[in-house]
Amino acid sequence: MTVAVQAVLGALLQQPDAELYGLEIVKASGLEPGTIYPILQRLRGAGWVKDRWEDPEPAHTEGRPPRRYYRLTMEGHARAIHALQRSRDRSGLSQLLTPPQSAPAPTTEAGPA
Repeated sequence: MTVAVQAVLGALLQQPDAELYGLEIVKASGLEPGTIYPILQRLRGAGWVKDRWEDPEPAHTEGRPPRRYYRLTMEGHARAIHALQRSRDRSGLSQLLTPPQSAPAPTTEAGPA
């Protein structure tokens, strides 16, 4: 799984119950539009993502083209979490992202003055 696919999945997982349109995914992933759309199409083909076009009337009123919204399917949500965890485990990122366990700070006991 490429870093770009991981970034798109991570963006979708940030708001798992929301539908996001392309520009929102671009902003959340840090990737360019020309990168995310082919990824979204592959994820859609694999059944991980579903999409829908918004009603054209609100878009027309706002003077913009209709937006295409994307959302993880239930299967896609589970697979995305699993895939990202496997990628982190394989790359060693889990250890880098997990804060080290720190020993308790030594206490100083004050003696009689």
